[in-house]
Amino acid sequence: MARKSVITFLRNFRVIALLFLLLISLRQAVGGGHDYHDALRKSILFFEGQRSGKLPPDQRVKWRRDSALLDGSTVGRDLTGGYYDAGDNIKFGFPMAFTTTLLSWSIIDFGRNMGPELKNAVKAVKWATDYLLKVTAVPDVVYVQVGDAYSDHNCWERPEDMDTLRTAYKIDGSHPGSDVAGETAAALAAASIVFRSRDPAYSRLLLNRAVRVFDFADRHRGAYSGSLHSAVCPFYCDVNGYQDELLWGAVWLHKASRRRRYREYVVKNEVILHAGDTINEFGWDNKHAGINILISKEVLMGRAEYFESFKQNADGFICSILPGISHPQVQYSPGGLIFKAGGSNMQHVTSLSFLLLAYSNYLSHANKVVPCGEKIASPALLKQLAKRQVDYILGDNPLRMSYMVGYGPRYPQRIHHRGSSLPSVQTHPARIRCKEGSRFFLSPNANPNVHVGAVVGGPNVTDAFPDSRAFFQESEPTTYINAPLVGLLAYFLAHP
Repeated sequence: MARKSVITFLRNFRVIALLFLLLISLRQAVGGGHDYHDALRKSILFFEGQRSGKLPPDQRVKWRRDSALLDGSTVGRDLTGGYYDAGDNIKFGFPMAFTTTLLSWSIIDFGRNMGPELKNAVKAVKWATDYLLKVTAVPDVVYVQVGDAYSDHNCWERPEDMDTLRTAYKIDGSHPGSDVAGETAAALAAASIVFRSRDPAYSRLLLNRAVRVFDFADRHRGAYSGSLHSAVCPFYCDVNGYQDELLWGAVWLHKASRRRRYREYVVKNEVILHAGDTINEFGWDNKHAGINILISKEVLMGRAEYFESFKQNADGFICSILPGISHPQVQYSPGGLIFKAGGSNMQHVTSLSFLLLAYSNYLSHANKVVPCGEKIASPALLKQLAKRQVDYILGDNPLRMSYMVGYGPRYPQRIHHRGSSLPSVQTHPARIRCKEGSRFFLSPNANPNVHVGAVVGGPNVTDAFPDSRAFFQESEPTTYINAPLVGLLAYFLAHP
């Protein structure tokens, strides 16, 4: 009798398990398989864990404390604040400015879908712009980095304990950096749109500063990795050249100010500054695809025929990343993840997906599609591809692992991040010096501080993921992975 009961139990268990798996499959097939509101909230919360400087009273990430309060003192400036870009304790201006631009673009296009999280997204932008105003306070000077990367990377210590060199690096008329200055101008201009109705005086301040910084970038042309090679390379070396950042800055100033001079600048410099180059790239070093997508909105609205060639480039970008006809530089893993060789891959996934989604919206409003040879890329197809990437990040992948820390039942435990992997100041008040942190880096244990919302570099081209701090390209989060993801999650929250 007992044996019969066991057999019946096992049979019923198998039926329940099969029904459960079927339910999951159905949920994912019809949408609604993910809690996009929870993911959005956490993707924005991540930025609070990356803050540098004096933390505000409403700081929600409690394992962090004030840090780097003397930044800029060696040059007589207040350069406190801003964000640490990733898992180290350096403030790199180039990726920080790009992060700010993409966070602002996320709010401009998708802020209406963010609900109660909109105020936190705006705070995340302002934490960055307050810092960018400090580093551009002196005319024709931009402080582009605080901290010596070699000194920092030689240590594994909390930002609150830092005793590494906090050198402040700048560009000026004799040491140009049109790339980082152009991106900083873009960030300030984009953010001025975010604050236009929320804080008009602050918005004007941002826009006026953007105008000044762009003028400096254009008058003193050159790459900052030429002027500051030993400090910024190989970390955020400008491989792609500074021309795209000049166009990018001008496009955002055109969008923010509506001044004719910036429209004329873009048209005049389209060929000179290579707008059609490497159209399937978009990230902190390469703005080409973003330039073309952003300008194309005006073409699709029927009020800027003089930008038609940018729309042709944007269409080419779309075709270059479609599965089946994608460019050789863009691959897809067996599980369906966009993959580009070199560096942290998830930055490409979120940035390219953001452009797919933004362009799909622009196309929808114009009732247009993109012809790609024998294929037609409809707005619905582009949204579907972007959603597939987002859902992969959140757990719809061969490992059934969320690559956002703190989201879902299974996520990376040993991310390459100093503050997350070391005991917090609250639990371990004593200083942990440079080399004393190595045992925490090498530990097989999970990080003691869960860095909620951090999205790591992600799996390799075969969908394999080593959950190990030593594999930094896979396990390190960055601000510029999260910034475009904020916009993506906001959209799919409203349109699951």
